[in-house]
Amino acid sequence: MTAPDRLSPGDPAPEFTLATDTGDQLSLTDLRGRRVILYAYPAAMTPGCTKQACDFRDSLASLQAAGYEVVGISPDKPEKLAKFRERDAITFPLVSDQDRSVLTAYGAYGEKQSYGKTVTGVIRSTFVIDADGKIERALYNVKATGHVAKLRRDLGLD
Repeated sequence: MTAPDRLSPGDPAPEFTLATDTGDQLSLTDLRGRRVILYAYPAAMTPGCTKQACDFRDSLASLQAAGYEVVGISPDKPEKLAKFRERDAITFPLVSDQDRSVLTAYGAYGEKQSYGKTVTGVIRSTFVIDADGKIERALYNVKATGHVAKLRRDLGLD
């Protein structure tokens, strides 16, 4: 496997319909007309992913006030996502991409470096999608800690 194709500002955001942590389905088209922050993370209930989810949770009210919806995406099963939501009081949708097709379409699944080794997995990434479904920002290899604060600054929210 080679490095995934990456999205750039102006590209159409790949469409998806995925199962959520509540057992419902969520489609990107359901959110059309609103700006969306879609963030890809490797695995629910791991330390880094928990920190990142809690940072988004803690910033959710101000992000929503600025017109953004937040959605987390990982290859975890909906049942694990439900436990994650309950355990950490996550207040935004978590979607399950078990076959990794959506993560791949976003360039957030493929070869990456982990502790000096090349491995295949989820590339921690964040996508800001405009109200028309186009990529505004595509941020790859982001850090779990401090990323939400940096994103808020980049979006002019702080």
